[in-house]
Amino acid sequence: MSITRLETQQRMSRIVIHNDTVYLCGQVAADANSDIQEQTRTMLAKVDALLEQAGTDNKNILSATLYIRDMKDFAAMNAVWDAWVPEGYAPARACVEARMARAELLVEVSVVAAIPQR
Repeated sequence: MSITRLETQQRMSRIVIHNDTVYLCGQVAADANSDIQEQTRTMLAKVDALLEQAGTDNKNILSATLYIRDMKDFAAMNAVWDAWVPEGYAPARACVEARMARAELLVEVSVVAAIPQR
């Protein structure tokens, strides 16, 4: 069994790779003071960067769990999400309303992805 942990701190690793599966810790916006669409865009940019570091990309996402502070932002968040997910590569997904670690955060995502065979 092989487990690789990247960007590990006391509380968590930003990336954990087990065999050919990548687990990302929850990702939030780069600027928590922006609107839901900008928060979603920058959050997904962070996901892209972490997936690239792990040797994969958003075409290989197996599942995503989105946490949204208020469901009134669901449609606006989905507009950004839908533009980001490559056509034909939609992962299994859940979206739940949740309290965030900081009040200004509007959305967070946790991702599991596969590393493609080379």
